[in-house]
Order: sequence, then C-alpha cells, then structure tokens
Amino acid sequence: MPKINEVKLGVLAGQKNYRALRAALSELNDVDVAQFIEDLPEEQAILTFRTLHKEQAMEVFAELDGDTQQFIVEAISDRELGDLMDELSVDDAVDMLEEMPAQVVKRVLQNASPETRVLINDFLRYPEYSAGSIMTAEFTDLKQGMTVEDAIKRIRRRGEDRETIYTCYVIDDTRRLEGVVTVKDLLLAQDNERVENLMETDVKSVQTTEDQEEAAAMMTKYGFMALPVVDAENRLVGIVTVDDAMDVIQEEATEDFEKMAAMAPSEKPYLKTGVFSLAKNRILWLLVLMVSGMISGGILGGFEEILTTIPILVTFIPMLTDTSGNAGSQSSTLVIRGMALGQIVLSDAAAVFWKELRVSLMVGIPLAAINFLRVVIFTPGSYLEGLTVSLAMVFTVILANGIGGLLPMAAKRLKIDPAVMATPLITTICDALSLIIYLASTMVLLPKVALSITMVPGMEACS
Repeated sequence: MPKINEVKLGVLAGQKNYRALRAALSELNDVDVAQFIEDLPEEQAILTFRTLHKEQAMEVFAELDGDTQQFIVEAISDRELGDLMDELSVDDAVDMLEEMPAQVVKRVLQNASPETRVLINDFLRYPEYSAGSIMTAEFTDLKQGMTVEDAIKRIRRRGEDRETIYTCYVIDDTRRLEGVVTVKDLLLAQDNERVENLMETDVKSVQTTEDQEEAAAMMTKYGFMALPVVDAENRLVGIVTVDDAMDVIQEEATEDFEKMAAMAPSEKPYLKTGVFSLAKNRILWLLVLMVSGMISGGILGGFEEILTTIPILVTFIPMLTDTSGNAGSQSSTLVIRGMALGQIVLSDAAAVFWKELRVSLMVGIPLAAINFLRVVIFTPGSYLEGLTVSLAMVFTVILANGIGGLLPMAAKRLKIDPAVMATPLITTICDALSLIIYLASTMVLLPKVALSITMVPGMEACS
C-alpha cells in the first residue's frame, strides 16, 4: 500500500472520520486493509474493522494475523461474531480457532450457526498439519448425468458461496470422486452435452490424513489451483486451494530455515515474538553445539606435541576447518532443498554420494594446489608441510561433501527432519573430522616429527 494512503488512512482513523475511512478502505485490496488494521492501536483497529462493509470485513478478517483476530473477536458483539463466522470460509475459521484460547473458541462456536458449527468441529478433528486440517468444504460438485446446461445453472445458483468455481468435481450418489471438469470446458460445450463426456477421470487427490506439505507439493508439481481431498473410501470431503498451499509452503520453508540455523521453529513473526521465547528457541541448540565444539578442543589437545614441534601447522587449522564446514554446508543445503522439493529420495543415496565425490575432487584438487603454492612461496623449503596440508584439504573436502550429502538422508530414514542436519551441526562434525584427518596426515607424512615426540596413546599405528 502506498505510503500516502497509509498517512491519509491514519489521519482519518485518528480523527474518527469513519464514514470517509470506510469509503477509502473499500477501494483498497483486502490484504492492504488487513495490514493497515494490524498497525493500529487495538481500540482504533476494532473501530476501523467495524466500519468495513460486511462483505469486505469477512475477507479482511481472514487476512489478519492471529493476535488481531483474537482481540477483534473478543471485542465485537455475539451477533456480529455469528454473522462473521457464517460468512467466513470454513478453513479460515478453523485456522483462526486453532490459535485461540479455549474460552474464545467456545464463544465462537456458541455464536456460529448449527451448520457452521458442525463443519468446524469436523475440521478440528483432523490431525494438525494434515491435508484435512487446511481444506475447505466450499467446493462445486456436479453429477455425471447432468447436462452442461444443468451444470451451469447449478454453478450460478451455488457458486457465490464457494471458494472457487473454476474447477468442478464430479461425484456419484455416494459422493465418491469420479472426475473433474473446468468451467471453461462447460462454457465451450453444447448445452445438451453430458458432464461425464467432458470430465477427466485421471484425478489427482490426497487423503484427509496426508501431510499438508505433500498436498502443497502435489499442487506445485501439477500446477493445480485446487486439489480434491478424499476420505479412506474415496468420498470427496473438501479441497485445498492454492492460497492455502502457498501458506503451507511459506510456513514449511520458514520452519526449515529456522532449523537450519539451529533454532526451534516459532509460529509468530519476529517482532511479535517475546524475548524470552526467542532465547528459549535458541539456547538449547547453542548448548548442544557448544558441547560438541569441545570435541575439536579435545582433538587439538591430543596432538599438542605435534603442534608445538611445528608451529606452522597451527596456522592452517582455521583454513581447513572453515573449508570443511563450508563444503559440508553447501552439499547439505542442496540435498535438503532437493528432498523438500521431492527431487531427491532415499533411494538416491548412492547417486548423491557418487556426485558429491566427483564434485569434491573437482573443487578439492584446485584448492589443494593453491594451498601448496602458498606454502612453498611464503615458507621456502616447506615442501613436505605443503604436501601435508594439500592432501588433508582434498580428503577433508571429500569427507565433508559426503557427510553433508548423506547425513540429511540418514536423518530422513530415522524419521528426523533433515533440516536439523544443516549448517551448524554439519559444520561442527566436519570441523572435528577435518582436524583428525589433518593431524593424522601430519603423523604419517612428517615421520621425523612423529619420531621426535612422545606419541599420544592410540596413535602408534598412524606412524
């Protein structure tokens, strides 16, 4: 919404000129109106919402965030609440109620019509994050034996209360899904043509208990504007529309990003999340990573005599660990994203490993060569040290890419969200392993050093 509109609307709201405010808001997009109301103080937000036309109020309410919806519901009268619930789409009503306290939910259901109450209760029984929990029961259904003329009459008669009318679903007498037909097909056909001759019978659908992410992925794959949802007996019970699918994709992507950054997911926007909640979401993973990071310190302690004998070796440790962590993060990010989009499945593990091995050699060898030249140029005569660092670099990149590619797939196999195996955890693991590779290589390739110091327990075999 343009800034001048925000200023103008803010002035009208502050002056309580609600007649002019109502006219101005009626010309704006519902999403922009919702954003404007969310930015107002509670009292002004409630009064502004009440100025909206009934039809616009319902559309705007569906776009408001949970907190704003709650204080509006608590402020309006029982009659206003009943009208709002009867006009609101069932899926939007269910989304709202899932975030509200029990006493507010009870009041909402008490003031909804019996038909609306039954629908809402049915939807609330579906598992959270399932396709059934985000579907809407407001779809257009037709019968096979209808003519095109009859079908169009039915759409005109019932279409106003439907979420979408572009795609119509053909059912039999027991409500089993038989096919789909578009309004375009109906409009282009002869009036006496039967619906069963126009419908497509290869219908893609999801069951009510399937994960909502699967439904959104299917809609993305096939480019659907709506996806039918059926029960265990293939009876049509609702549809998932593209706006709900987009919400799911956004929520899942946000959750993955937060997990990849080693944070517990939060359902609230950043600025509306309390400091305590933000700290609670972060501290557990920080503790885990801090403790796991101590492993690297323990490894360095075990090789203290080597590092003391050849101090130059210490200068390469940050470069190796950083390269290892970055390489592992790159491969894990690509694999996690590929799994989220359905491009990579568990059976592709061998293909992923083979690809990462080839990539590792293609990036590891040039990096090793550059490091070898750097060592011999800035430290003349240190050919053996340069070779040690270079070989460690190659093996470190190979190991890091392999771990980054396969660990998310292993997590998926163990029913753990692959996003957990992302940057922070992968980096910590790769850091520790790169140190072991580097220092073990030193023991093997620098025999004079290995013989001149007291070996740490368990390392005799390396020499």
